[in-house]
Amino acid sequence: MRHRQATKHFNRTSKHRTAMRRNMAASLIQHGAIRTTEAKAKYLKRFIEKLITVAKKGTLHARRQVISRLQDRDMYDYDDKTNDYELQEQTVVQKLFDVIAPRYADRPGGYTRIIHLAERRIGDAGKQVILQLIEDEPSRAGLGGDGRRSARAAKRLKAAEGIESPAAPAAEEPAEEPQTDEAAETVEEAPVETPEEATEEAPAEEAPAEEAPAEEAPAEEAPAEEAPAEEAPAEEAPAEEAPAEEAPAEEAPADEEEKDKD
Repeated sequence: MRHRQATKHFNRTSKHRTAMRRNMAASLIQHGAIRTTEAKAKYLKRFIEKLITVAKKGTLHARRQVISRLQDRDMYDYDDKTNDYELQEQTVVQKLFDVIAPRYADRPGGYTRIIHLAERRIGDAGKQVILQLIEDEPSRAGLGGDGRRSARAAKRLKAAEGIESPAAPAAEEPAEEPQTDEAAETVEEAPVETPEEATEEAPAEEAPAEEAPAEEAPAEEAPAEEAPAEEAPAEEAPAEEAPAEEAPAEEAPADEEEKDKD
């Protein structure tokens, strides 16, 4: 039974696992990121972060401890022009103590991150991840991704920038205070001149009121023009009564005939 045996064997012997862990750690220090399986990345993360914590001390004893666990080696870069590898000036341990450890001097752990990939490894379809060293830079929240959390983080960053930007104008406000006193004096002097200006402007406002009756005059003349139109029918009325007076004249011959008969 495997009681208290938490270490994964990876189907390898203990010496093979130790050599694999050292090679992967040296590659991570040299390149800053490596691509491997999820199980190996978690296995290496515990080992490399402990080495960085020891390297942050910067003492000779810490250097010897790292060398005993990591086994120092040279680093090579591939040159595309010569199609060959070139030797670098620093070794793996030197880069760890001179470049990587000072980067995390104020960081209490958490020097690496694991990024999961969608692609599976060819052959056994194992999950692949990228294990990389965290760069010493400000928080990148809200700079990537389309999720709700990233959008909220982006809003917080914009709000923080908006709060910090008005700080400079606020410092200049005390310099403008003498001008506000002069403005207050001008405001106090203004009411003294306003009554006189009000009296002078009052007739100017009443002038249009006097002109209003002149505009109403044409309205009164309109009925005068309509009056003759109403009188015209009155003159025609007697013309209609004239035939009524002639009616007795027609009856006159009838009376004369009666007189002749008598």
